[in-house]
Amino acid sequence: MWPLSNLLETFVKKGRLTVIDVDGSSHMFGSGEDGPSVVMRLHDKALRWKLFFNPELQAAEAYMDGGLTFEDGSDCYDLLTLFSINRGPLASHKVQGLLRRGWRAMRRRQQQNDVERAKRQARHHYDLSTELYKLFLDENLTYTCAFYRSPDDTLEEAQAAKLTRVIAKLGLKPGMSVVELGGGWGTLAILLAKEGVNVTSVNVSPEQIKIAKQNAIKAGVAKRIDFVQKDYREVSGQYDRVVSVGMMEHVGIGHFEEFFGQVRALMKPDGYAFIHSIGRMTQPGTTSPFFRKYIFPGGYTPALSETFAELERQGLWVADMEVLRLHYYYTLRDWRKRFAANRDKARELYDERFCRMWEFYLGAAELGFLHGSNMVFQLLLARERDVVPLDRNFIVEAERKMRL
Repeated sequence: MWPLSNLLETFVKKGRLTVIDVDGSSHMFGSGEDGPSVVMRLHDKALRWKLFFNPELQAAEAYMDGGLTFEDGSDCYDLLTLFSINRGPLASHKVQGLLRRGWRAMRRRQQQNDVERAKRQARHHYDLSTELYKLFLDENLTYTCAFYRSPDDTLEEAQAAKLTRVIAKLGLKPGMSVVELGGGWGTLAILLAKEGVNVTSVNVSPEQIKIAKQNAIKAGVAKRIDFVQKDYREVSGQYDRVVSVGMMEHVGIGHFEEFFGQVRALMKPDGYAFIHSIGRMTQPGTTSPFFRKYIFPGGYTPALSETFAELERQGLWVADMEVLRLHYYYTLRDWRKRFAANRDKARELYDERFCRMWEFYLGAAELGFLHGSNMVFQLLLARERDVVPLDRNFIVEAERKMRL
């Protein structure tokens, strides 16, 4: 089991991990307390070294390819939970510390998101079959963090609450112009149009735009929405409101100046912007190798220090800020359960390897919001100090009216 045993002895402090090696020998790590008990079997001798040097990526790939399997009722989510609650000891291992310093040194090169590359990388994820997303998202295909008034809310209730909250923060009036950076399948744009405003919805995914246009026609608001297939840097004009929900995570390190510079340029002097993004409560970091390679190439979760440093350089007022801590955990919890319930249908669309990759993605992301440093922040940004109401009561009042 060497050198993997050296890593696991340092790493597994909570819970218990039993590893059955290729030769059938069994090795146990951890106290068995305060965590799950996981039994995994290795089918490839090379995994002893691969997992030692890069456990985050190699565990995912070994599971996807069948080189790592689970026994005695444990599964991929149990292993991810064990990893999540022991992430501190893992990072303290000398080899893992060196690996992370290497990732940090390379992070800007890994995220050189020029316009064309950014388009390709976004399509890698968002041009998957819409039928796949229907298997685990809510009925409106809202693929961003929901807002749970209670952990027991349904996914549909929580997504409706999130969209209501977004619109409430925008302070819309009929006839206003809104540009949406990253439009998804058109759910928010359609709701905005129903408020009597004119929307330009920007998206690099032709698959999503096609569905969004169909949904806008069904909703009777197609005349109020212009769906545009462009990168956010290719948009021009000035608008009363700039909206970005779940797109900043794809900007990448080294491009925050471009992003917030464009947000500023697209605002009318008396307008403001709403930004919703995954963030981290720790100092700036890196994107995990699994997410970088398979899920969101070019993606990066920004620290608040990175975000606010650029806002200062752009001369933008932060008129409001809200941090959502566990809301994405509950959202991903519901996505993961729905995907598991529809796994056979997902396998018909793709294959077993894809299903295992998607399980790893949803589980790892969920636990990052439960045990890790991830959260979501929402900002209202303005050029002028007085364009957003003096206190936050306007948000509460608008939400109340919309719920009536």
